[in-house]
Amino acid sequence: MQVLAQELTERARRAPDDVAVVDALGTHTVGDVVRAAREIAALLADSLGGSPTVLVQADNTWRTLAAAVAVGLRGGMVAVFSDHASAAEFELAMEDIRPDAVFATEGVLERWGVSDTAFPHRRPSIDGWTVATSGRPVSPVERWNGGAAVAMTSGSTGRPKCVVQSEESIRYAGRSTIEAIGLRPGDAVGAFVPLSSVAAFCFGMYLPAMLGGPMVCIDSWQPELAVEAMARHEVRWTMLVPTMALQLAVRPEAEGRLAGLRAMTVGGGPMNADALGRAERTLGTRIIRVFGMSECLGHTTTRPDEEASTRLGTDGRPFPGTEVRVVDHAGRAIATGSVGAAQVRGPSLFVGYARDGSPSRELTDDGFLPTGDLARVNADGTISILGREKQIIIRGGRNIDINEVEAAVARIPSVTQVCVVPVPDELLGERAAALVVSSDPALSLESVTGFLGDSGVPKAKWPEYVFVVSDLPQNRVGKLSRRDATDLAERLMSASLEVT
Repeated sequence: MQVLAQELTERARRAPDDVAVVDALGTHTVGDVVRAAREIAALLADSLGGSPTVLVQADNTWRTLAAAVAVGLRGGMVAVFSDHASAAEFELAMEDIRPDAVFATEGVLERWGVSDTAFPHRRPSIDGWTVATSGRPVSPVERWNGGAAVAMTSGSTGRPKCVVQSEESIRYAGRSTIEAIGLRPGDAVGAFVPLSSVAAFCFGMYLPAMLGGPMVCIDSWQPELAVEAMARHEVRWTMLVPTMALQLAVRPEAEGRLAGLRAMTVGGGPMNADALGRAERTLGTRIIRVFGMSECLGHTTTRPDEEASTRLGTDGRPFPGTEVRVVDHAGRAIATGSVGAAQVRGPSLFVGYARDGSPSRELTDDGFLPTGDLARVNADGTISILGREKQIIIRGGRNIDINEVEAAVARIPSVTQVCVVPVPDELLGERAAALVVSSDPALSLESVTGFLGDSGVPKAKWPEYVFVVSDLPQNRVGKLSRRDATDLAERLMSASLEVT
């Protein structure tokens, strides 16, 4: 975070009264942020010296930016961590990251189970937060191989992964996004996804600081507050997961309120072009789709000036200098228009996963990262991400592609969101259940299967349970939680069987 620290320090010298952050606590200038960062940095220097690795309680306030700048002033590594994380998750972070210091409130330190043995030296800092340090000689920052920031993300193995990114990668992704959207210096950016995620840290916090505009936040995700904040503070761009964007669109107070946005970017979850089209018409802005991952930040994007069929129906083209290819099971590139496994390489590729205090990663022999997604390169050069490779339901020995069923159900006009999950069955092993967010509360299994039948979807692929829900289960950063969706479907199925 050294470049960020240098830039903010220079801005504080030239224009200390420029607004850096607007959050639930108030308005904070560049001068406020840099003064607080210097205070935190001084505490770290007094206790540790050197360039420490600091685990930071990341909330959507000015404190997260000040902490990142402080670590940059010390030439260290910042690890952003959710204030809602459990003690078990903190223990995993300790194993993988091995921080020299922790910056958080006393209440969160207690919830995480931060021991006095591991971090015996505690000093009060900004807003009453605590800088807790190990008291031991600082571990060499070189162990991160150029990494500057690390965040914990959900892992398919059930163990969260700590993804390490370099500052160069973050800046590349930010610059590419600024150019694609057409943002101008000083534009306000909405930061509504929790800053404990790699993508939100990059696009919600670092990007506006690099752009020289305010980061606009709210305390926690509430659609009505997000609409009000974007309208009041003239936000020009924000990045949301699809669930958040669609929740905004159903708020009555949101209609036409976001016409000042140049664009709203959505990514990180299942997307339906029809639902996104209805949302952008309601909100009065343009929605653009992207595809990215913590391991390779925002590596494809559409643009606000493209046709809706491209903006809403594809995931755009790679950032300049980034390569995305689609391969078969043997790793051979396949023809345009064919579906295969997506692989990516480019300037925003991660340093690695933190394990035992240093990063490691596995790439193909020619440097590509297998993303685990199914994709297609279209004739016009755009990329379409079609879901995860291993999302299948095995019903009586027959494989059902979850991505295909979700896409078919999403075409029903009243359906805003859909998640198809397996539920257990004694005879067939698994059956397909669809959780649906719909403007029609009377949507039934019969109406869904009738639509699918009329659309030519084979009966073997129809869901056997349909449950209308107010919202799909989400994780901390607002993405769909398939594990929780499966649990919910099983509970709803059991309840329906008891009634019958």
